[in-house]
Amino acid sequence: MDSRRRRHAEGAPLIMRYIYGPVQSRRLGLSLGISLTPWKICNFDCVYCQLGPTRQTISERKAYVPVEDIVSELKSWLAYNAEESTKLNFITLSGMGEPTLNTGIGELIKEIRKLSPAKVAVITNASKLSEPSVRQALVNADLIVPSLDTVDEEIFRKIDRPDGSIHIEGIINGLIALRREFHGAIWLEVMLVKGINDSREHIRKLKEKIQLINPDKIQLNSPVRTTAEIGVEALDKEKLEDIRKTLGDKCEVY
Repeated sequence: MDSRRRRHAEGAPLIMRYIYGPVQSRRLGLSLGISLTPWKICNFDCVYCQLGPTRQTISERKAYVPVEDIVSELKSWLAYNAEESTKLNFITLSGMGEPTLNTGIGELIKEIRKLSPAKVAVITNASKLSEPSVRQALVNADLIVPSLDTVDEEIFRKIDRPDGSIHIEGIINGLIALRREFHGAIWLEVMLVKGINDSREHIRKLKEKIQLINPDKIQLNSPVRTTAEIGVEALDKEKLEDIRKTLGDKCEVY
């Protein structure tokens, strides 16, 4: 009996619904991903999203995926991948939508800690960090990777295309509050798109707000894969390096 059939016979699911990977990444090492929402449940419709367009932005927080189902699947994966599980650097909450929209994210982080010695990372668009309950739900994570592509409301609506209830000032204030309350690492991700948020004046304003947020790292990125919108262009390496120098020693290019 081959391994796939044997695992199925022993009770492990052949197809994981919420877990993907693990994948080897530059910044997280060996990372096992978990999706906390169905496909494209998100309150942003970013022009650069590699998952494609968001048909309808959704900002309501609820139990989109039951935590007990995710935990059960994770237990199965860990049981049938015992050797590989010891090599994991991170279990990362991200996936097919915005993970903080799931009201069970805090409970899930606690359950992961009981099951695995791997660190827990949360990759988020930062839209819900203005809510104290969301920040409290993330306190047991080891690493939070929030996004901040702009500090300008007009550019925000052009590049991230958020739900109408979300404003950039609230995100910035949420990030500042997160730094005060969260004792793990914060790696701030900035996605730069040619001709939208890469001007010298915008980068200067961005730097001012980042200094208030005080992340442990700033990670610059520019779209290289297929994007939700046609015509979204990446910055060249020289421009990225110039912006990296402007943002200072904490900044890296990815």
